[in-house]
Parts: sequence; structure tokens; C-alpha cells
Amino acid sequence: MPRQTADDFDQEVLNLFDKYVHGIIPRREFLKSAAKFAVGAITAEGLLNALSPRFAEAQQVAGNDPRIEASYAEFPSPQGHGTVRGYLVKPATAKGRLPTVVVVHENRGLNPHIEDIARRLALDDFIAFAPDGLFPLGGYPGNEDKARELFPKLDQAKLREDFIAAVSALKNLPAGNGKVGVVGFCWGGGIANFLATRLPDLGAAVPFYGNQPTAEDAAKIKAPLLLHYAEKDERITAGWPKYEAALKAAGVKHEAYVYPGVQHGFNNDTTPRFDEAAAKLAWGRSIAFFNTHLRA
Repeated sequence: MPRQTADDFDQEVLNLFDKYVHGIIPRREFLKSAAKFAVGAITAEGLLNALSPRFAEAQQVAGNDPRIEASYAEFPSPQGHGTVRGYLVKPATAKGRLPTVVVVHENRGLNPHIEDIARRLALDDFIAFAPDGLFPLGGYPGNEDKARELFPKLDQAKLREDFIAAVSALKNLPAGNGKVGVVGFCWGGGIANFLATRLPDLGAAVPFYGNQPTAEDAAKIKAPLLLHYAEKDERITAGWPKYEAALKAAGVKHEAYVYPGVQHGFNNDTTPRFDEAAAKLAWGRSIAFFNTHLRA
């Protein structure tokens, strides 16, 4: 059976799913509203299942791939939850000190897809660290719905400090070259923007469809930005023009792309919202951007 894509779903269903995964509507409201699009043997529950992640099917780099060295590491986070724990990956045959990248997950914690993203970065000769924001509540629970329920229970101010601590840890990592970038997706895209406003020595930030900071905070950014947006992601992309104006007014170095015809989450290859062409282009641009700004 061919893999389903966003084109197989009504846009209203995709919009409902976006609201559901971001906690704007509960599961029961998604099912109730999506019921009118259920035809034949396809139920509203079936639509939700079809749109949900397939981690194993999308994995690009296995956890035991001999080309990488992967482990879980903990670093102090005195202003956050005390400790930040995450997935640390580096090339198995690293030569010299390497640039480092913090990988920031969506609003479900450190799931298998984000771990795979970290491994992909290692294959491109970076040291990647993907913190688990849910660590203070026991870590990613292995279930997306449970993770989504847990996430709002976190102290968000402390959580942001945990990611600041992660950047600090990588900056001082003996195997690193002292330059740190950040890439984030959805909620993590917002954190990538946030880190750029807080850390003047951040090497580079690459937010994928992330919430934008205020114009006042945008003016504090010193790091170069590469921003990726989806044309059909009205919830997030609507904020780009105002953010763009603030960046230009502050003289912040940035590149931005709005990918035509694609959905929020287009880079996430575990769901039908994935768009292969846009994802390949955006990821290639991201690696090139990190190479430019993080290698001495």
C-alpha cells in the first residue's frame, strides 16, 4: 500500500489534527469534528491513527549504527530542574574537535524521531545533544498521547533554563569546538528562537515552524538565523511577517523560506504531513548553514 501523504486528507482534518497535537483541542473534539470526513470503513479514530507517527518505518539511522557513538548524558541545570538529560551522539571516527548542535523536540519530549534526527546530524560530522524536556516527570513515556498530557505540567520557565544549560554544556564539551548551534521543531522551533534571544554567543539557530519572539526580544538576537515555514501552516506562518520586520529593523542576519503547498511538520517523516521534497531542501539548507557558521 502506498504511503499516505497530506494530499490524502481534507485540509480541515489536517487543521484539526494540528490543533489536537498542540493541545488546542482535546482528543474527543478531534474525533467529533473529524467524524464528518469518515467515509466507508474509515472512522474518525482511523483518521487519527493514520495521521499519527510511525517511528520505526521512518527511522533513517539505527541506534546501533557503527558509524556513530550514542549514549544518554546528564548535565547540571542549576537554574532549571537541576539536571538536564538527553541523547548525546557523535561520529564514531571523529577527527579533531567538532561543532555541536542542540536538537529541540516538539511538545512530546524526546521521542524516537528526535533521537533519529540527532543521529542524522552525527553522520554529517556534528556532535548532537537532544535533551528530554520530560526528564523531570520521568522522561518520554513511550506514548505520544501520554507525553502530550505530561508536557503542560512542566514548569515552563525552568524548562527553558534546561535548554540554556544544554547549550552551555555543549559549549564546554571537551570533544566540541566551542561553537554551538540549535535546531528545533514546532515547540522546539520556538525554543530555538528563544535561545537566540537569550544567548548572544549562540553560533546559529535553525527553527522549523516555531513560534516567534516579541519584536523587543528579536532585537536582542546576535546569532544568524535560518527559518523554515510551511505555507499551509496558518497558525505559525501568520507570525512571520511581523518577526521578519523586527529582524530587519534590528539588523539580525537571517535567511527564511516559506515552503509552498506544505503543512506544519513537513520535515517530520513519521507522519503523512511529511513532504519529501521540502524536507530534503530544508535539511540540506540547515546542514550547509551549520557548516558555514559552526566550523571554525
